[in-house]
Amino acid sequence: MSSENTTVGQPLEAVPVSMTPLQRFEEYLQSKGLRNTEQRRHLLEQVFNRHEHFDADQLIDQLPSKGNANYVSRPTVYRTLREFVDAGLLQCFELDGRSVYEHDYGYPQHDHLYCTKCRKLIEFTSEDTIRIRDEVAKQFRFRAKEHRFIIHGVCDECTKRRARDRRQDRV
Repeated sequence: MSSENTTVGQPLEAVPVSMTPLQRFEEYLQSKGLRNTEQRRHLLEQVFNRHEHFDADQLIDQLPSKGNANYVSRPTVYRTLREFVDAGLLQCFELDGRSVYEHDYGYPQHDHLYCTKCRKLIEFTSEDTIRIRDEVAKQFRFRAKEHRFIIHGVCDECTKRRARDRRQDRV
C-alpha cells in the first residue's frame, strides 16, 4: 500500500449527510410504523455522543441501572441496536464471538486492524483496498456495494511489551 492514499490510526473525517442521526432514525421508525420512544432517543444519544466501537454489554454498562432515570432494559438495548443497524446508522460485525457495533451513517468506508492480544481496533482507509475490491468484482462480473476487511495480528505496543517480557524472563 502506498502511504499517500492510506490513512491508519487517525480519526476518520465525517462525510456530509443530509439528516442528523436522529432525523434518519425518526424517518426509519415512521416507515416501519414504530414510535420514537424516550428510551430509543436516549440510546441514540448515548451511541452518537462518542465515536467508538462497542458491544451491547459495553453500552449497557454505560447506561443508568434499574430504578434510575433513563434506565433501558437489556432486551430493549438489543432490539434497538438491531433497529439502528436496519436504519443504516450502525454497522455490526463479529469479532471474537461477539457482535461489535460502529457508526456507519456519516462515516466513510473504512477497514480495521485488530490486535488479538489487547483487542484494540485501529481504523484505516485505503484507496488501494477499494481499487482491489473493484477489480476483483469486475473480474467476476459482480457489483460491489461495500466490504468488511479486518486484519488480525498483533499491534506494535503488544509486540514491544512481549519483547520486554522476554528480556526480563532471561534475567
